[in-house]
Amino acid sequence: MKFQNIQAVLFDLDGTLIDSAPDLGAAVDKMRVDRGMTSLPLAHYRHMAGAGARGMIALAFGYTPDHPDYEAMKEEFFRNYESCMTERTFAFEGVAQMIAALVAAKLPWGVVTNKSKRFAEPLTQAMPLFKSSAVLICGDTTPHAKPHPEPLLEAARRLGLDPSACIYVGDDERDIVAGHAAHMKTVAATYGYLGAQGDVEKWQAHAQIQSPSELASLISS
Repeated sequence: MKFQNIQAVLFDLDGTLIDSAPDLGAAVDKMRVDRGMTSLPLAHYRHMAGAGARGMIALAFGYTPDHPDYEAMKEEFFRNYESCMTERTFAFEGVAQMIAALVAAKLPWGVVTNKSKRFAEPLTQAMPLFKSSAVLICGDTTPHAKPHPEPLLEAARRLGLDPSACIYVGDDERDIVAGHAAHMKTVAATYGYLGAQGDVEKWQAHAQIQSPSELASLISS
């Protein structure tokens, strides 16, 4: 299939454009080591990287947000992550070429992430990939985060576009839910994290891509 009359492409960040799992895993694993616990391999953390602090702390310690120590541990995790978040994080293979193709086609692109401004801004500023990005909407830019559509709608407003003229690409069900609610075309990135129970077919995205290079084939020239 091909999407018609597309005027911009928006992306989720972690698990869609960048693989941040190594730094997220390292940040929480340092908490284990600092407490004299055994270090766990990246593979233990990777599938929940898209869940942020909640997912990482649950995997490292078995704590949920209602645990009395959770808030203090979350801030400790955040501080660890801030100190290392660009050390092992990189764009997925093919992402740079995908972005270059959008720029060559004069299609604006941007990022809508649930990552807070505290992390998303310095991370994207540190990576040359994002120099051509037209918009960055963080998890705390609007009063709502995905799966609410408001972050996507805000991105469309900042681009001066009707949401129906935008594609949203993400690797989590909440991305597709938000995209549908915003009346955007939705693309599931199946090379991302997907989550422990990811069943992409049930998300009912308009399309799926198994690699970043496949996005171009969905957009009519």
